[in-house]
Amino acid sequence: MKRLLWMAVPCLLLAQGPVKEYRGVITDTMCGADHAHMGIQPDEKCVRECVKSGKWKYALIDDKGKMMVLSDQKTPEKFAAKKVKIRGVFYEKTGILRVDSITAAD
Repeated sequence: MKRLLWMAVPCLLLAQGPVKEYRGVITDTMCGADHAHMGIQPDEKCVRECVKSGKWKYALIDDKGKMMVLSDQKTPEKFAAKKVKIRGVFYEKTGILRVDSITAAD
């Protein structure tokens, strides 16, 4: 049994993929890259209001327009509508980016 566990642990670590750095803007899953249609200004207020409604989530949108839902839904609030660097693992099947850290982009 112990041998089976020792074999399973490396497989699980490989399955999650490597930790990478992702760059983009913190947004919400309702608006994505365009907050104009909501009529709430500035964009950071729109992002916070959409998430506060409970229906939408914080997400990262990269420069190619790919949106990734963030696993951490508390820390992104202070970075709403700002450019950031996120270290974590992206799970392609679920579209979720596991957040290890968030920092302001240069």
